[in-house]
Amino acid sequence: MTLNRRKFLKNLGVTGSLLTLPSAMLNAKPLFRRGNIDLSNITLKGKVHNKGKGIPGVQVTDGINIVLTDKNGQYELQSNATAEFVYISVPAGYAFPEEKGIATFFRPITKDSSSFKNDFSLEKLAVDDRKHSFVVWADPQMKSKKDVELLMSESVPDLQAVVKSYPKDALIHGIGCGDLVWDEFELFADYKQAVALSGIPFFNVIGNHDMDIEARADEGSSNTFKKQFGPTYYSYNRGEIHYIVLDDVFFVGAAKSYIGYITENQLQWLEQDLAMVKPGSTIVLSLHIPTFTGAQRRAGKPEEIGGGTVANRKQLYKMLAPYKVHIMSGHTHFNDNWEEGNIMEHNHGTVCGAWWTGPICGDGTPGGYGVYDVDGSDIKWHYKSTGMPKEKQLRVYPKGKVQESPDEISANVWNWDNKWKVEWYEDGVLKGQMERRVAYDPWAVELYLGPQLPKKHKFVEPTLTDHMFFAKPSPDAKKITVKATDRFGNVYEESL
Repeated sequence: MTLNRRKFLKNLGVTGSLLTLPSAMLNAKPLFRRGNIDLSNITLKGKVHNKGKGIPGVQVTDGINIVLTDKNGQYELQSNATAEFVYISVPAGYAFPEEKGIATFFRPITKDSSSFKNDFSLEKLAVDDRKHSFVVWADPQMKSKKDVELLMSESVPDLQAVVKSYPKDALIHGIGCGDLVWDEFELFADYKQAVALSGIPFFNVIGNHDMDIEARADEGSSNTFKKQFGPTYYSYNRGEIHYIVLDDVFFVGAAKSYIGYITENQLQWLEQDLAMVKPGSTIVLSLHIPTFTGAQRRAGKPEEIGGGTVANRKQLYKMLAPYKVHIMSGHTHFNDNWEEGNIMEHNHGTVCGAWWTGPICGDGTPGGYGVYDVDGSDIKWHYKSTGMPKEKQLRVYPKGKVQESPDEISANVWNWDNKWKVEWYEDGVLKGQMERRVAYDPWAVELYLGPQLPKKHKFVEPTLTDHMFFAKPSPDAKKITVKATDRFGNVYEESL
């Protein structure tokens, strides 16, 4: 780790040298008393333990450098007063520390002396954590108490039922994938209450609507979020999976202006974090803005750098090349899966659907969330539509429902990826695979198209999707059945 740390400081150039300036210089009188950056040294130290017994090899970080605990579980990390938290990467085999459902793997650093001591107490799991599950709640995004009521009356009971469907000692955790609220920070308390009611610990991601939009630069935009949920980038482990959370919402200093971008500070930290992960391991990486989607292609537009995807994603992909990676994202209010080489990205439909205006997102995906079951390094998943059984994975429309295709039936298979198979039967006879085309979901068109719809938020519009399927039945067909088979061999059917 010392080598990594030296390399990190060297790479940091001038800033790196500031981190290790002699104390005489650090105590020199600043030119301006207001707003000067305090770079005084702080030694972070303590012990990571289980009932007093030290746990060796646990990653401890200040968000800049990472050290490992020694054989007695002790750590010591030279830091400076710009660091806000000392935190750990919870090791496999231990329960996630939590407070009313919010993961608490961190401590804010108090800066009233040159050292800060904090011990982390961890509880050993009674069951093998190589089998576990997690859910991804993207964009609860409440703007009002009415939105909160919908979250509490619809989403919370749905998640409670999912949790209850697993055996009593099953290990399940949640990932709040950003836009936990919609700029109304007093509603963080309601989000926290929803999480507490779910009965599982949640790790949280910052979204563009969780940022302080009065900040003058990106560095200050996460102040409120940090007070509520701790660091905006970190990692943890469960079983054979290494989990990472990053902050990819870069605030550009004007209200509601941001781009998808991962800062160099995070990438330097991530480099050290990944140095501890064996090549070939499975990584689950969560962030708010998707690293990439098919939205620009579907709209017939060239790729652009902006708020829709991560501008420096290719640098991130290079770092992730030695691993098998699942990326979890939200932000778009549509469902989109893509896979290339070692990476698959799951861009989730939202908990709030189309901003709590109707039961579906702009691409026809029902409001809901992802459910992931882990066995060793293998992950299986499905999309759980709020208020519907898990077997509900498609919606079939009669002929002419899509105006541009008057002679065809259509089907929306919202969690489709390129390993699904979508077939159709006419009066019990298999007619082959349906044709996949970029199109609008007809129900989304009905609910959201036009400047007057929906009443609650008139900016909502239907969005083009890759998961609409078409077939042309004969004029005298009596029954049409669509059969969708996912990559795990699960079969879902709907008939007209």
